[in-house]
Amino acid sequence: QKTAYEIVSRDWSSDVCSSDLPEGIGRRVVLDYLAAYERYRGLDWVALALANVYGPRQDPAVEGGVVATFAAQLVAGEVPTVLGDGNQTRDFVFVADVAHAFALATDRGLGRLVNVGTGRETSVNALYRLLSGIVGSAPKPAPGPLPPGDLRRMALDPALAAEVLGWRPWTHLEDGLAETVAYLRGV
Repeated sequence: QKTAYEIVSRDWSSDVCSSDLPEGIGRRVVLDYLAAYERYRGLDWVALALANVYGPRQDPAVEGGVVATFAAQLVAGEVPTVLGDGNQTRDFVFVADVAHAFALATDRGLGRLVNVGTGRETSVNALYRLLSGIVGSAPKPAPGPLPPGDLRRMALDPALAAEVLGWRPWTHLEDGLAETVAYLRGV
């Protein structure tokens, strides 16, 4: 069975919101409410579907994102755990790029869900190698079980964001990771 995130999709709402997982149900409810308020109250709206957002100030103890977790552990000299085989992919988008997308969306009532991502898949193993290189420490990661229902592949097609918001991601993954590590080091 395909899951919503496993598709680089132009119309994210039809893919993601068809999921029977709690995330998909929650998104579907939010979009249904927005559509109802548009229909009955004339509300102009745009919703942003975010890829895996990362960057400085992300707290691995609270957010639990893989970038924050790996970076904090490597900087502290700890050995990170890679869940599953590490070949699962994610679309990592830098926090400043996402903030820019939100700023552009504030005055656009499109009645649409717009993807905010890079459209690029990066495996967890590749992410680990990049962060290890930036930190200058490359311990062999500990293996861990993949959580049930974890997605194999995930990337969002940002074409609609470019078309309707004039938004494109500009931060290269390596640069955003370096900025994240610098923040953790207090640089």
